[in-house]
Order: sequence, then structure tokens, then C-alpha cells
Amino acid sequence: MPRSAQYDIEEILQQAVDIFLEYSFHGAIMDEIIARTSFNRRGFYLEFGSKQQFLYKVLEHYQTTQLMPVVSELETHQGITAINTFFLRYIPLVYSRGCLLINCVCELGKQDATVREMGRHYLDRLQLDFIGCLEKARLNGEIKVEINIESAALQLTSYVQGFAVNGILAENKEEMVIATEALLTPLQL
Repeated sequence: MPRSAQYDIEEILQQAVDIFLEYSFHGAIMDEIIARTSFNRRGFYLEFGSKQQFLYKVLEHYQTTQLMPVVSELETHQGITAINTFFLRYIPLVYSRGCLLINCVCELGKQDATVREMGRHYLDRLQLDFIGCLEKARLNGEIKVEINIESAALQLTSYVQGFAVNGILAENKEEMVIATEALLTPLQL
């Protein structure tokens, strides 16, 4: 009879999110990953095969457990309110550590097709969700009629990318809230 795993894979993936946010992919050494996840080296390689494959699992976990709950706010397409709520929920996620997915795209996206595809899929989803929210905002009379919705959605999506980096550098969360207000105010009536 095969032995059952002596570890909680979800807990290990969550611990790994913290490690990769702290050290980056290249900066995170296997000894640190093994020590902080209470995984043994043999079990790690049996479960994941490589550090690269492990990263993909960690990114999937991060998207599912941390990023998508925030993005889901946009999928209600409730106009400007949904966009505001998205940013208010995104700030605590990225403040002082950045966004793991965007960090990995910046670090690995040029040479790693899987990371690049994950990032592209995320940004495409964001842009479509922003379009849906802006269309609803236009129907509700919340934004100026002359606003080009696709351009505004692209601008918001680009801002999210930069926001992930700025979250690492910002001195406080209020600075990020002010930046969000400055971005959204010109769109609104």
C-alpha cells in the first residue's frame, strides 16, 4: 500500500509564496525552500520535479488563493464602484511585497514561456474585466461619454502592473490610494 503524504501541499505552496515574494525566483535557494516548508529534498523533487515546476504550482496557487479573489470584484462589472473596490483590495495584497505574478513576469517572462503565458492571461483577463466595468459605468452615467473604453481599460491594466512594482517602493498605503484616486477621477463625471 502506498504511503500517504506527510505534508499539506496547500500550506507548502503558501509558504513558498512568501519565500518567492521575499527572495524572487533566482534569489530563493533550495535550502531555504526546504527549511521553511518542512519538505525534504527527496520529497520535493518527487512531488514537483524541479524548482521551475514548483514555481508554476506556486503561481497557480497564488492566483487562485490571493489574486483572483481580488480580481473577482471586477467580474461583477458593477461600474466604477467595482474598479474602486478592486484597487482598495489590491493595495494590501501588493503593499511592501509586490504581486508575485508580476514580479515573476519581470524576472522570468522574457525567457520562460509558461510564466509569460500566465502573465499574459492575467493581464488579458484584467483588461476585459475593466472593459466590462467601464461599459457598465457608461450605462449608469458614471463616466464621461467621450471616454474611449478600450483605451481606458488598457491604461487601468497597465497601472495595475506598475502598481505591483510601486507597492514594493511605496512608503505607505495612503500614497497608493491617492495614486488610484488620481487615475480614476478624470474618468468620472
